Amino acid sequence: MRADVVVVGAGLAGLRCAQVLAGAGRDVVVLEASDGVGGRIRTDRVDGFLVDRGFQLLNPAYPAVRRWVDVDALHLQPFGAGVAARTENGMDVLGHPLRSPALVPATLRTAARRPKEVAALARWAAPLLRPRRTTELSDVLERRADVDRRTALDGAGVDGLLRRVVDRFFAGVLLEDDGTTADRFALLLTWMFVRGVPALPRDGMQALPEQLAATLGDRVRLGQPVRRVTGTSVQTDDGTWAADHVVVATGAPEAAELTGVPVPPTKGVVTVWWSAPTAPDTDLLHVDARQTPVGPLVNAAVVSRAAPSYAPPGRYLVQGSALLGPSGAPDTDEMRRHAGDLLGVDPTRWEVVVRHEVPHALPAQPAPFSATRPVRHGDVVVCGDHRDTGSIQGALVSGQRAADALLEGRR
Repeated sequence: MRADVVVVGAGLAGLRCAQVLAGAGRDVVVLEASDGVGGRIRTDRVDGFLVDRGFQLLNPAYPAVRRWVDVDALHLQPFGAGVAARTENGMDVLGHPLRSPALVPATLRTAARRPKEVAALARWAAPLLRPRRTTELSDVLERRADVDRRTALDGAGVDGLLRRVVDRFFAGVLLEDDGTTADRFALLLTWMFVRGVPALPRDGMQALPEQLAATLGDRVRLGQPVRRVTGTSVQTDDGTWAADHVVVATGAPEAAELTGVPVPPTKGVVTVWWSAPTAPDTDLLHVDARQTPVGPLVNAAVVSRAAPSYAPPGRYLVQGSALLGPSGAPDTDEMRRHAGDLLGVDPTRWEVVVRHEVPHALPAQPAPFSATRPVRHGDVVVCGDHRDTGSIQGALVSGQRAADALLEGRR
């Protein structure tokens, strides 16, 4: 068996890399160990529900998504552009004034009681007020102190309720609750949230990698676990592929095992999906902004309020996510109780649809911030979000960079 290029892994990075190489006329094959494409972006159908493996959202503002994905074909279903924060006194709402006009009165009420907190948050987010393009923002961030998120927020004087909302929101996005992520990366993500409303495809998050894979046809081979790679060969259970080049486009742990490439540590998440007979009328992400959270969740949401295709008629789909740390995962009943508390409802009639534990959901992105890591490792090319930023944007860009490296070398 032979190909010009063998790509190991059919996640976003591997699929984008293969797309570029195939478009340039290279004979490319993609070997995927599992029974479907997408890597960590997979969607299951359970009893009429769509459940992604871990609560994930697609931000259409990502430049790579706008450039290389047919967004309209995904039929995106956006969440509300805001956050609902459970406090000691009830619920406070913070929303994007331009993208969620209906949330403006509640947002103003929350902000009016905390002028010093608003001013401090504005100091932290000041770099986002100037640039209009990603390249401009990159230039601005290069001049900002390269520290972790906690240090930057402390330095700007961000505290009180708004600090807790920011911390709990990022805990769900970055899968860390200690503020150790690079501040520059947190600001970059915030800039994307300001410019786009995260959403879910009509057919689940897996519709995104499936769209990329559809352009490759039978070049994608499923059920092909790879045992060993070199710069010119890939060994599988069915035999050995010979190639001019090999690209390893797996997750961080698998890439380290196959190639020895240094990879960042990873962060895990556990998500429980429940079927509910009734649900509050909210399409916002809910977080616990009390000084002492009363449960393990980093967020909860009535997913089917934002994405009706995720639930069958007459039922609602609720998710709750918690960090998966060294001490293990929280109990499902404890997560359900906290989710009901965050949403302000009695969850006793909720039924578990499925529980997902994803131990390597995201690569860590600590300070000092590095938006890109080398894709060449010896005679093998490596790509994945662990080579760029821990995001859909990072995975796509990494795949593009890997393909460009091979094509440039060929030229």
